[in-house]
Amino acid sequence: MAMAAEPFGRVRGRAAALLAAAGAARAAYAGMRRKAPGGPAMWERRNHAGRPVDLYAGPAVTLGTAIAAVSAPTLPVRARAAGAVAVLAAGACGAYDDMAGRGDCRRGFRAHLKALREGEVTSGAVKLFGIGAAGLAAGALLKERSADRLLAGVVIAGSAHLANLLDVRPGRAAKAVLAAAAPGLLRSGAAGVLAAGPVGASAAVLCDDLGERTMLGDAGAHALGAGLGLAVAAGNGRTGLVLHAAAVVAAAAVGDAVGNGSAWRELAVLRAWDALGRRPEPATVFSRGATPVRPTGASPGR
Repeated sequence: MAMAAEPFGRVRGRAAALLAAAGAARAAYAGMRRKAPGGPAMWERRNHAGRPVDLYAGPAVTLGTAIAAVSAPTLPVRARAAGAVAVLAAGACGAYDDMAGRGDCRRGFRAHLKALREGEVTSGAVKLFGIGAAGLAAGALLKERSADRLLAGVVIAGSAHLANLLDVRPGRAAKAVLAAAAPGLLRSGAAGVLAAGPVGASAAVLCDDLGERTMLGDAGAHALGAGLGLAVAAGNGRTGLVLHAAAVVAAAAVGDAVGNGSAWRELAVLRAWDALGRRPEPATVFSRGATPVRPTGASPGR
């Protein structure tokens, strides 16, 4: 009986976390649509096709992912704290970039570090160092040994950055997070529960994202990525951490090519995946940086 009860308890914990994430994200999104803080104009952007979208999904998925981690009864206290630190900090730093970074066309680590050397603290630099510090803090809460703490921090912060790189077309980042996090639900221990947060939160806004009514923006993409990175870090030992850290560092090195590379146009499997659930592309879309209706202050090209 004890052996049967333990798996049931794990499934119940993951289901509760998933439902908490989805419910909180959906409620927050609906609430912001009814009454947006600061007024609707503050949250409106134009996507890659020039269509008006809102940024409500960003705070919504941040809240949903964080609530799932904090409220999960089966998670150890340190794992809950790690979830709160990583996801809320990633979402907050991303939200700051969404708002303060409007009109700033500088992209990538090099551009923001160059500005910092010249004495200018950009919103992108705040995001870079803020999410990096939060990832290291969360890694220290999840792991015992110094090397594992460092690697976990790289995985968490790097996953947040990777999700943001993918958020350049409707649903692309949300679908990627769902595909990457869903298998984690089968993992034992904290990894399975932590994976439920990004799964539930991204599923809650996916239809609106694909329908080009909303976008994740920097806030949502970074929060979902951080939640995914938490689950990965919690479920892997030294070897797995090294491999995942190498993968996210490599993605950061190639930068925007991850989300805007030619593979998305040339590979049939990626084209089909990208088109799944999306509205048809207009005959002419606005290219990145070529028009002021680009979603400034949010993920490029969306």
